[in-house]
Amino acid sequence: MGPAPLAPELLYRVCDPAHFAFTTTAELPDTEEPVGQDRAVESIRFAIGMRHRGFNLFALGAEGTGRRSLVMQYLTQAAARQPVPDDWVYVHNFTESHRPRALKLPAGRAMGLKKDMEWLVEELAMALPAGFDADEYRAKKHVLEEAFKERQEEALSAVGQAAKEQGVALVRTAVGLALAPMRDGEVLSPEDFKQLPEIEQIAFKADMAALQETLEATIKQVPRWERETRAKLRELDQEVVAIAIEHLMDELTDRYSDLPEVLDYLLMVADDIADNAGDFLGSDEDGEEGGKREGGATGHRRYRINVVVNNSATCGAPVVHEDHPTQPNLIGRIEHFAHYGALITDFNLIKPGGLHKANGGYLVLDARKLLLNPFAWEDLKRALKARELRIESPGQSTGLMSTVTLEPEPIGLDIKVVLIGDPELYYLLSHHDPEFGELFKVAADFDWRMDRNDDNVMGVARSIATLTRKEDLRPLDRGAVARAVEQSAREVEDADKLSTHMASLADLVREANYWAEREGAKVISAVHVQQAVDASTYRQDRVREHVLEEISRGIVHIATDGSAIGQINGLAVLELGQFAFGRPSRISARVSLGKGDVVDIEREVDLGGPLHGKGVLILTSFLSGRFGTQMPLSLEASLVFEQSYGGVDGDSASSTELYALLSALAEVPIRQGFAVTGSVDQNGRVQAIGGVNEKIEGFFDLCAARGLTGSQGVLIPATNMPHLMLRRDVVEACRQGRFAIYPIETIDQGIALLTDVPAGEMDERGDYPAGTINRKVQARLAAFARRFDDAVGGAQGRNGRNGR
Repeated sequence: MGPAPLAPELLYRVCDPAHFAFTTTAELPDTEEPVGQDRAVESIRFAIGMRHRGFNLFALGAEGTGRRSLVMQYLTQAAARQPVPDDWVYVHNFTESHRPRALKLPAGRAMGLKKDMEWLVEELAMALPAGFDADEYRAKKHVLEEAFKERQEEALSAVGQAAKEQGVALVRTAVGLALAPMRDGEVLSPEDFKQLPEIEQIAFKADMAALQETLEATIKQVPRWERETRAKLRELDQEVVAIAIEHLMDELTDRYSDLPEVLDYLLMVADDIADNAGDFLGSDEDGEEGGKREGGATGHRRYRINVVVNNSATCGAPVVHEDHPTQPNLIGRIEHFAHYGALITDFNLIKPGGLHKANGGYLVLDARKLLLNPFAWEDLKRALKARELRIESPGQSTGLMSTVTLEPEPIGLDIKVVLIGDPELYYLLSHHDPEFGELFKVAADFDWRMDRNDDNVMGVARSIATLTRKEDLRPLDRGAVARAVEQSAREVEDADKLSTHMASLADLVREANYWAEREGAKVISAVHVQQAVDASTYRQDRVREHVLEEISRGIVHIATDGSAIGQINGLAVLELGQFAFGRPSRISARVSLGKGDVVDIEREVDLGGPLHGKGVLILTSFLSGRFGTQMPLSLEASLVFEQSYGGVDGDSASSTELYALLSALAEVPIRQGFAVTGSVDQNGRVQAIGGVNEKIEGFFDLCAARGLTGSQGVLIPATNMPHLMLRRDVVEACRQGRFAIYPIETIDQGIALLTDVPAGEMDERGDYPAGTINRKVQARLAAFARRFDDAVGGAQGRNGRNGR
C-alpha cells in the first residue's frame, strides 16, 4: 500500500561526461570570473563606484565561498585605475613640540624630503663648526668680549678713583667688591677705624655710603652690558649660521617651491637652527648631537622627517588587507624608548596603522577579528565618521590615562573599508549597532549555492582548470570533472544546485591529485576523485563506525525486520565538525486513559529543544483536529527516543512520532524494516527536512551490515526528492530491489505503507471505513471516552453518597 518506491534515476542525478566538449581541463582557458555570485559581484562593483560617504562594504557569506579572493580581485582591478594617493609625514612642531605637524606631499616626494633633511643636517654638521672655527669669527667674538671687559673695568676704575680721592679704597674680596676707609695709603682695620675721632668716623661713613650707592648703580649696569654683549654675540652667530645655511636652504626651497606647507616648515627649521646652532658644535654623552628639547625631540632628531605613508612604489590606489586588526594596527601608535629609567617619545616614534597605509584606497578587514580586539571597532567607526585619523592610545581615547604624551595632528582620511564576515555577524551588527548601517551601506551577499545549469557547470570546470595550472596539479579528465560536479551537488543536498564553496572543490581536486600521483597517473580520473571522497569520509567516520557497531551488536536496540506496535525507527543527523552522518533511533509510544495529554518525555526532562517540542504540539493538534471534533480525547500518550542520552531538537521526527502514536492507538504493528523522517503540519501533510541523504545512508548501512532483505527502506517527504544525491552503493541496492526509498506526501500514505493497512478516508457522517487505521484509532478513542465518562460519573456518585 502507499506510493511506489523511487526509481534509481531519481536517487542520484548523474553529470554526463559526454556533455563536455573537452578531453581534459588542460584544454580549458584560465578564468578569474566568479561562478554563481552575480549578486555579490554587482554589490562589490557598486560599492567601489560609489564615492559618497558611508558606502563602505560588508561581504557576508560562508567561509570558503570566495569572499576574500573575490573582493581582493575586484578591489585590485579598480585600484589600478585610480591615482596614487599622497604621501604623509610627521615633523617637529617648533611652537608646540607635543603636537607634531602632519604634512601632505605628492606621492613619492616624502622620501625625498626625508633624505634632503638628512643631507641638510650632515652639511650643517660640517659647515657650522667650520664657520665658528674661522679666524674672522674668532676675531669678531674676541672684540665683543674685550669691549665688554673694558667697559666693565672702566666703570669700576672710575668708582675706585672717586673713592681714592675721598680716602676710601675699593677692594676685591672673595664675595665681591667692597669699600674700606684708608689712611696714608693703607686700609684701616676695624680696630684702627674705631680709634679715629668720632667726627672722622662719621665723615668716612657718609663718604662710603655715597660711594656704595655709586658702586651698586655701576654693578647693576653689568648684567645689562652682559645681555647686550650676548645679543651682539648671537647676532654674530646668526650671521655665521646664515652664511652657512643660506645656500643650503635656497636649494631646498627651490626644490619644494610648489609645496607651501613644506616651505613654511623649512623656514621654521632655518629659524630653529639659527637659534640652536650650538647643537651642531658638540654631542651629548650618548652620542646624540645637541641637548634634549621640550617634548622629547633631542638635538638633530627634531629635524628628521617621519614618513608614515610612502607611496613611491605604489601603482594606483593601495589595497591593504590587515590580518590582525588591533586598535594600534588600525589607527597607528606612539612608541617609547627607555632613557635613564624614563620612557621618552617624540614625533619620530609615531608609527602608522592600516588606515594610514590604505588612505586613498581600500582597507580589507575580517569582521570577527575586528570585533574581538578591544577599542578597534569603535575607533574605526570614529575615524570613518570624522574622516580623519587621530592617533591615540586606548587610554587616551577612553579618558582613562592622563599621562603627558604626544598629540599628533590628525590626518585627512579618504578610504573605502571592506569588512568580511558571516551573515549572522552582519545581521547582529545591523540590529544592535545604530552606526553600522550609516557606515556600511552596501552588503555583498555571497550565496552558498547556485543553479546546476550548463553555464555554471562549465564555470566549475574552468575554475578547476585554473586551479590545476596555478598549483601545478594534474589535469582532470571529463569524467573526473563530472564526478566533482556531482559531489558539489551532494554538498548542498540538492540535485538541481551546485555548491559555491570553492574551497571544498579545491581541496577535492588537491586530494584527487594526491591519489593520481600515488598511482602514477598523468591525468586525474573519476576513480581518483572517488578515492578522495572515500578517503576523506574514512578519516572522519570513526564515531559513525562505533555507533553502527553498537547497534549491530545489540547494545543499542534498533530493529530492521519484523513488526511492533507503537515502535518505529526514526532518523537523526549527527554533525561532528565538517562531517555529518545519519543515525537510526528507536521511538516508542504508549497510550492510556487520560485527559487528552501527549507527554513528550524528552521535553519533560529538558532533553528536547524548542523545535522538537513544537513538533509534538503540532502532532497533538493533528490528533485533536482529526479525532476530537465529535468527542473529547480521553487519552494520555507518551513519546520517547529510546536509549537517547543527549539533547534532541528539530521537528524532522514529528511525523515519525505521529506514526508510532497512531500504531499504539490502533493497536496495529509497524514494519520495523522501515525508517522514517519528515515533519508534519496540523493537516497531516509531510514536510521537507534537512540531511535527507545522510539519514537514508545511515539506515542503509545498518541494514546492509545485517543483510539486505528487500523489504527494507526509508520513508522521506516527497518534497525532499530534488535533494537526493545518494551514495552509489545505495542507488545500486535500490536498482536491484534490495532497498527502497518511498516519497510520502501525507500521514495517511505513510501509515498505510508502514502497517500494510489502509488509512481510510472520512465519510460524510464523520466515520471511517471498517478495518482502516483511522477507524481503529477512532474506535479506541471512543472506548477511552466512554470509560473516562464512566469513571468520572462513578466518582461523582460516590462523592454524592459520601456527602449525604
